[in-house]
Amino acid sequence: MYLPRGQLSQLYTHLVKTTHALSPPLIILTSLGVDALCATRILTSLLRRDYIQYHIEPVAGYSELQRAGQKFALPLTRQRGGEGGVVVCIGAGGLVDLEEVLGLDGAEGEVDMSDHGVEVWVIDARRPWNLGNVFGSSSAVQQSEDGVASMRRQGVEQGRVMPTYRPGKGGVIVWDDGEIESELTAERDAFMALQDMPEITEEDLIMEGENSEDEVDDEEPSSSQSRKRKISSRDSDDEGTDGSDDEERPRRRRRSNSSTPIPSSPGGNPQSGQAETPSSSQLRSPGAVIPSSPPRAPSARSLRRKLLKLRRKHEATLEAYYTLGTSNSEPISSMMYSLASELGREDNDMLWSAIVGISSVDLSPFARTKRRRNEAGKRVLDKSEQIREVLQDEVRRLNPVPEDEIRRSQSQYGVIQTKARSPTDTSIRLSPEPRFLLIRHWSLYDSMLHSPYLSTRLHIWSDAGRKRLHKLLAKMGVSLQEAGKGYIHMDMALKQSLRERILKFAPQYNLDHLVPGENGRRGLEGWGFVRSWGWKATLSAVDVATIASAILEVGADPHLVQATNTASHVPQQSYASRVRSLPTPPHSDTDSSAPAAAPGDPDWTSTRFYAAFDALSPTSEGLDKLLKHIPSAQHLARAILRTGSALIAKKQIRHLRSFRMGVVKDGPDTALFSHPGALVKLAAWVSEAVAVLEAEKGRKGREGDEALVLACLDEARGVYVVVGLGGGAQGGKAVRSKAEIKAREEKKKRRAEAKAAAKAARAIKRRDRKARQREREEALGLIDSDAESNHSQSESDATESSASSSGSDGSGSDSEVNEAELQRRKSRGYGSNKFGLAFQSVVEKTGARVRIDSFEHSVVEVRREDLGGFLEGLSLRGVVG
Repeated sequence: MYLPRGQLSQLYTHLVKTTHALSPPLIILTSLGVDALCATRILTSLLRRDYIQYHIEPVAGYSELQRAGQKFALPLTRQRGGEGGVVVCIGAGGLVDLEEVLGLDGAEGEVDMSDHGVEVWVIDARRPWNLGNVFGSSSAVQQSEDGVASMRRQGVEQGRVMPTYRPGKGGVIVWDDGEIESELTAERDAFMALQDMPEITEEDLIMEGENSEDEVDDEEPSSSQSRKRKISSRDSDDEGTDGSDDEERPRRRRRSNSSTPIPSSPGGNPQSGQAETPSSSQLRSPGAVIPSSPPRAPSARSLRRKLLKLRRKHEATLEAYYTLGTSNSEPISSMMYSLASELGREDNDMLWSAIVGISSVDLSPFARTKRRRNEAGKRVLDKSEQIREVLQDEVRRLNPVPEDEIRRSQSQYGVIQTKARSPTDTSIRLSPEPRFLLIRHWSLYDSMLHSPYLSTRLHIWSDAGRKRLHKLLAKMGVSLQEAGKGYIHMDMALKQSLRERILKFAPQYNLDHLVPGENGRRGLEGWGFVRSWGWKATLSAVDVATIASAILEVGADPHLVQATNTASHVPQQSYASRVRSLPTPPHSDTDSSAPAAAPGDPDWTSTRFYAAFDALSPTSEGLDKLLKHIPSAQHLARAILRTGSALIAKKQIRHLRSFRMGVVKDGPDTALFSHPGALVKLAAWVSEAVAVLEAEKGRKGREGDEALVLACLDEARGVYVVVGLGGGAQGGKAVRSKAEIKAREEKKKRRAEAKAAAKAARAIKRRDRKARQREREEALGLIDSDAESNHSQSESDATESSASSSGSDGSGSDSEVNEAELQRRKSRGYGSNKFGLAFQSVVEKTGARVRIDSFEHSVVEVRREDLGGFLEGLSLRGVVG
């Protein structure tokens, strides 16, 4: 079942009304992602205000999700003595059958689980949905006297939860972000049609055909004897001329197996002496209608063939949806903030959690899509940009600027916000955040150096790239000594003019989107969000998301950062020290050779989760934990730059048939990148660097050029952690080649010269025309010469200003036209990652020992000795497109 977007508060309101002191606690199963953590923060804030007990259980993969179902969900069922309850899956389980994974389907035991009473709320941004979760559970199975009977559940129509729905029966309920009702109409019809169809396959038709042939063989003797009798009776009719009609009718009646007699030929039978009747003469007339027997009813075999064909058609519709590849939709934190807004409970803390969650999704390579344009050539805002505009409106609504601060804020327009307005200021503000990494907590030079956007476009991995960075700073008028200072200690005049300087010189280095410009509908497109904790600190949402992500990927103990700088391997950095076994595709590694966690080993999932969860608290204690883990984020950024530069400089990225491939086997950061989250960030950096190199050479426009498979060796467990990225890794930012940059500068220069020459020519013509008109009017004595002079001067100024504005508008339109050519692609499945499907297919064909346990299906673990065969089989498949 699915809950429409307009009814998000329906289930929560019913939960509040029916919860009492003896009710079981709400179970929250959340994945290890910043977006999921922020959504959990919003949900728990609502639950605390309504005095509803809850329990949070972090899950890192499907095996932990299954164990959580056995531990928390099954005891709530009525079959186990419970009273039912609610389990909320945040960022987990949207791609699989949740009732099967949680053990609520009753497949493992003989107990009937049709009315278990446990409702599972699924809030997930990953796509494609498991359609069994979305459209299933709409029929309740009841035990009657005659047997098991299925009846439609009240308040549910074709999987859609209606306002008349009453919870309590159990089942999976998916929270719709608007995509199900707008885009899954064909899939819904196909799924519901398959629900009502009987099971039938080609084997059933083959077996039925064999049985029918046997029956025909048994009936062949009787049919031959009847034919002989008919022939003999026909011969007797020919020889006998004194036969009567009474003897003929029974013979004709025997010739027909139907209730209607067989019509005779229009001319009669000349040998039988049959006379023509008026009816027969009418039949010979041209306009007469020949009566015929009624249409023969289709046989059961043909009906089964039609049913099988219709079933295959519906199955193909569902298969086409599942093969689109994995992608991301609206962030979970945005959905939870919509729930709070619908309940009228939104505040600054919830808004900040939603902003941080959405910012973390924007940083993820799995959620990036390329920019699209409509038929008129204007760019169409994608869903994330529309959400950001709504958040900007919410920030203005909940954080009004005081009257005494309006003038000061206008004077600091376009300056990065680094301090609060007052000691008690906790407001959220808009800020033109550049694409620098942790700029408030690093020097300007280090922030630019470790920025993935800037470092990949300036080729920082080479000496020429470092010189290019120094040259950019020199053009901006920033010395290396000044850039080496902490940003908050830089010269104030330099900080106030930094944005204008970047906007002036960044396009020369292919850095058009380094800082937000004045190109939005309200001039704030691309602006970020910052929040102050008094005079204690001011952080941006991107910085908070980066630090929280580093806690999940590097570790909760900041002292481990210093340890990783001296040791090549730290056991605590191993991500999968736990047993993760289900579900796995066929022929994958299901043996017990994987090292099990010792009883005394700490639970790294819970430790890192709660460390990041506490750091996202809006209180001062949460701020202290954020500031304490800034070195972890800086350490991860240095490791990404160091390892990525080594892969590019040593040319260890190989181009296979359908993707690029790289392997990290040794180095000081190998243990760090055994965590899938850190490896995904490294893969995004390498993919963007390779895409920039290819685009600068003029090789762009080919689909699949950004597809990359990156593997990292986990020496302790003897496996490779493999991640696949493809389709939209650049995030839609156009990369121009060197020839395009040079041609663009020359065209810009020629356009400026032509504009100045045309303006001068228009001014000369206008001045001559006004002078001649003035002389004529003065000669006629119509106007005063002094008044006309002032009037003409004002008109000239107005005309020049209008010409200047029109010229600038034309320049803007030309710049839009001169952007990189955008290819038309399908709206559904656009930017999808198909490596998850490719991994499963390769495992089925090659038999490689692979463990698929991550909620991101494009992240797998492969045995060390099976990596070669796995990559060889993967190269033969098309993974993008």
